[in-house]
Amino acid sequence: MAISLYDVSIGSYLQTLDALSGVLDKGLAHFREHDIDPETIVETRLFPDMLPFRFQVMQVAFHATATIAALKSGSMSPPGARPSPDYAGLQALIAEARATLRAETPEAINARDGAEITFTTKDSTRIFTTGDFVLTFSLPNVHFHATTAYDILRQAGVPLGKRDFMGAVRTKG
Repeated sequence: MAISLYDVSIGSYLQTLDALSGVLDKGLAHFREHDIDPETIVETRLFPDMLPFRFQVMQVAFHATATIAALKSGSMSPPGARPSPDYAGLQALIAEARATLRAETPEAINARDGAEITFTTKDSTRIFTTGDFVLTFSLPNVHFHATTAYDILRQAGVPLGKRDFMGAVRTKG
């Protein structure tokens, strides 16, 4: 099976971002229907030592867009200080990430297949190939944070199912 770097990165990120956009929309509809202020969910955590809903959604957008930038530049670091968006701001952040990824071309991404990405934190530096970075670091992070955001909404009573989480799967034809 051959799969391009574009398909494994852009295709996978867009599937998750599109699904998360739908999940956020369903969450907002649920909150409105039940007269719940959506801002109450923004700081909700699954467990006290976990980061809140806001962070989870922000990380999905960050990993998707920063990884694509890293595929082209060869380097990535964790995000610095960022604003703290409200629920509508989180929806806008996901919409912006989707638009950013849709603007990429297969040629630009696939041209970097096999190149190196250096991921640097304050404590370490790791060097990956582009494919390994996407498959073993970035996609697991995107899925972890998307799952956690989904779980927080489910815990709040939003009627979501696996199809909402998965979004539109890629099929033949």
